[in-house]
Amino acid sequence: MTVVKAYIAIGSNLQDPILQAKQAQTALAMLSITGWYQHSPLYCSAPMGPQDQPDYINGVTIIDTCLTPLSLLSKLQAIEKAQGRIRKRHWGERTLDLDLLLYGDMIYNSTTLTVPHPGITERDFVLYPLADIAPDITIPGHGPIASCLLSCRKSPSLQRINT
Repeated sequence: MTVVKAYIAIGSNLQDPILQAKQAQTALAMLSITGWYQHSPLYCSAPMGPQDQPDYINGVTIIDTCLTPLSLLSKLQAIEKAQGRIRKRHWGERTLDLDLLLYGDMIYNSTTLTVPHPGITERDFVLYPLADIAPDITIPGHGPIASCLLSCRKSPSLQRINT
């Protein structure tokens, strides 16, 4: 059994987003095969895409897993569904959005999943929480997170929150 570190982005902007994010953190921790996990601080950010929706609460969680990337994706989608996720519009409001950002140092492409996540280096609301808990990580195909942070414009709306 090979254990891999999986890095998962959390986002919510409906139905008490801080609570939704914390419940997702708990559910993700329970997926860890070894019991080890780490949660980033949470951040508030303006929505990406349609602006006629509330701001988002974002964070990143790392877990140990022996699930394949697709099996893990299935578990993430089940957590989203359990927390009331309804897919209405692209980049629209949601109770919970879980994205598999990184799966160890693997580069993976299928019709349903791409790892590293395609937008990882362009999203400050992903990079900053990721850097909080993995400051020395290298993003496969992109380089060290420090370099990615330098090339990603930080939005004035991105604020670390105390919870």
